[in-house]
Formats: sequence, C-alpha cells, structure tokens
Amino acid sequence: MELLQGIEQLGLVRLLKASFAAYPIVNALHIAAIGGLFTSVILLDLSVLGALRPPGGKAFIVLMRRIAFVAFAGAVVTGLLLFSVRASEYAFMPVFQLKLGLIALAGFNLLLFVQLERRGGSGLRLLAAASLVLWSGALLCGRFIGFV
Repeated sequence: MELLQGIEQLGLVRLLKASFAAYPIVNALHIAAIGGLFTSVILLDLSVLGALRPPGGKAFIVLMRRIAFVAFAGAVVTGLLLFSVRASEYAFMPVFQLKLGLIALAGFNLLLFVQLERRGGSGLRLLAAASLVLWSGALLCGRFIGFV
C-alpha cells in the first residue's frame, strides 16, 4: 500500500493531477492507443478466422502486427500514467485486476499463436477466436474502471 501511495506522490503524477489539460490528454491518448490496438487485433483475428480477406495479404498482416505492437506500447505507457493518479484505489478494484488478467492471457495467447504459426500447426483459428474474446473483455473491463 505504501508503494502505491508513493506512486501517487511522484512529481510527474502530481503534475498530471494539477494540470487542467494533462490528464484529459493522456486519457485521450490512451483511448486512441486502445483503438489502434483493438482495431488491428480484430482485423488480424478476422483474417485468421476467414471472415476477412485482407488487401495485400501478408503485407497487410505484417502492418497490422506492427500497429498492434506500437499501439499496445502506447496503451501501456498511458495506462500506467492513468493508473498512477489513483494507484492505491485502482490496484484493489476487481474489474481492474480482471482487466490485467485478461491482458496477460491475451499476451500468452499471442505467444501460443506465434509458436503454432511458425510450426504450421493447427489451432490458429481457435487462438484467434480466443484473442477476440480476451481483448473484448479487457476493453469492457477498462471502460468499467471509470464508472465503478
């Protein structure tokens, strides 16, 4: 608990709290990053499931993966900043913990997907469907954090 309260007292966090514009800007950047991540993940998963025929084939998939990784990095950075403002409260919210768990599962799912893809194994469609469910759940949990 002291660590979390210490995070809330960091200089950057106090500036974020005191600024009229900083928090809304960080929040907007977080939403934009999540939008980029979610869109690219959906397009990738739908193409694996056969529901979407991506223009450009493999080049499109490579581009979507790059966008997903960059957007995920942006979401992590902005998410940490948003978390830092009320760390001692958010850390104990069940919906926040569920969101982190779903993100961890989505990351593990991605690792399995990449391994199977390299080996040419079956099961990619199942992992793509799981990805859709996991990321949708994480998105939903994230939206609840501000309203619970």
